[in-house]
Amino acid sequence: MSFERLMSIAGTGMNAQLIRMNTTASNLANAGVVAGTDAGAFRAKRPVFESLLNNAMSGKESFEGGVRVNEIIDDPKPVKQVFEPNNPLADENGYVFASNVNEIEELIEMMDASRAYQNNIEVISTAKQLMSRTLDVIKV
Repeated sequence: MSFERLMSIAGTGMNAQLIRMNTTASNLANAGVVAGTDAGAFRAKRPVFESLLNNAMSGKESFEGGVRVNEIIDDPKPVKQVFEPNNPLADENGYVFASNVNEIEELIEMMDASRAYQNNIEVISTAKQLMSRTLDVIKV
């Protein structure tokens, strides 16, 4: 595997995890938002990853990997119905609809995305060190 392909694969992983962190940050920012209807309530966003794998390359067996975000979907968990009759957004029964964001789950999701991002940085850093050592050996 070439150094360029290795960097490309790790780069796709970093990009995917950055998107994951951005959606998590958006979810946390909207955790306390309420709406007057179930349809208008904020729903947590989740990125769906897709593997980039190619097994055939010029007749040779090769594994060219990576990942990409295929789409961003709404979390299917139901939104919360909260009784707040004094809220101007409340319906005729006094209820507002809060987001389905669980802040604890989002913080765990952010830590996991951060760790995966750091792992991809470590891959790049290690590859760079190995390439540098290889060049030092060639210099002699």
